[in-house]
Amino acid sequence: MAIRKFKPTTPGTRNKSISSFEELTTDKPCKSLLEPLKSTGGRNNTGQMTMRYIGGGHKRMYRIIDFLRNKDNVKAIVKTIEYDPNRSAYISLVQYEDGVKKYIIAPAGIKVGQEIVSGAGVAPEIGNTLPLGEIPVGTLVHNIELRPGQGAAMARSAGTFAQLAAREGNYAILRLPSGETRMVLTTCRATVGVVSNGDHNLESSGKAGRSRWQGRRPHNRGVVMNPVDHPMGGGEGRASGGHPRSRKGLPAKGYKTRNPKARSNKFIIERRKKK
Repeated sequence: MAIRKFKPTTPGTRNKSISSFEELTTDKPCKSLLEPLKSTGGRNNTGQMTMRYIGGGHKRMYRIIDFLRNKDNVKAIVKTIEYDPNRSAYISLVQYEDGVKKYIIAPAGIKVGQEIVSGAGVAPEIGNTLPLGEIPVGTLVHNIELRPGQGAAMARSAGTFAQLAAREGNYAILRLPSGETRMVLTTCRATVGVVSNGDHNLESSGKAGRSRWQGRRPHNRGVVMNPVDHPMGGGEGRASGGHPRSRKGLPAKGYKTRNPKARSNKFIIERRKKK
C-alpha cells in the first residue's frame, strides 16, 4: 500500500496524491457480475431535485458484491484484486470449487491464489467469514452483520475494522470504527481482517475537475447566500451567519437527531466519541 505523489508540472498535479494501485492485478472486471448503474443527478422519480450538488460524473457499471457469504464450507480461490469505482475499498474476484464466481470486499493482505472459506467451524484467518461466536476475542473484523442473514452492514469502507472486545451470553461486544461500543448477536457473521486500501484517506484530488469526474458539483456555503435562500445568509460584509443550521432550518454541529426511543439504543453500550 502506497500513495503516489506528483511533481508540480501543472497546477492540477501540484497537490495531487493518489493510490499507487500496486496491489491491483487486473483492470478488466468480470462481465457476468456487472449491472448498469443509473445516474440520477440528484433528482427523484418526478424530476424534482432532492439532493443538491450531484450531477455529471463518469459512466460506471455496478459490481455485484457478495455481502452474504452464505456459500458455506465451499472453498474459494482468490483470482484477482480489482478497483471498484463505486466504493473506496478494493474488491476481489473469487471462484468457488463448483465454478461459481463472486466479488467480495478485499481484506488487506489478501493474495491471488489464496484459499478462503465461510461458514461455522472454519479457521479465523484473513478473508474467512464465520459467526462472531466462533471468532477469538481481540480479533479485528469487518463486513459485520447486524441481524443474522442480513448481510454485511458495518465496517465496509477502506481501512476500516471493528475489534471483538468481549462476549456476554448471546451477544458479542464490538468496538466500532467510530469509537462506539455495541452488542451484536453472536450468530451474526463477520469477516476476519481489515478492509483493504487503508491509505485512501491520504489521497488528495489536486483539482476541482477530479471531483466533477466523480459526480460532485460545486458546493456553495449557506453564509454566502441571501436570506431568502438560506437561514445563515445575508448580513453586511462577511457575516458569520449566526447559529449553524441547514437550509431547512435544522440546527447543525451538536444537535442530536437520533430518536431517543430508538429500539437499537439497548444494544449500544457507549456512544461514538465526539470530535
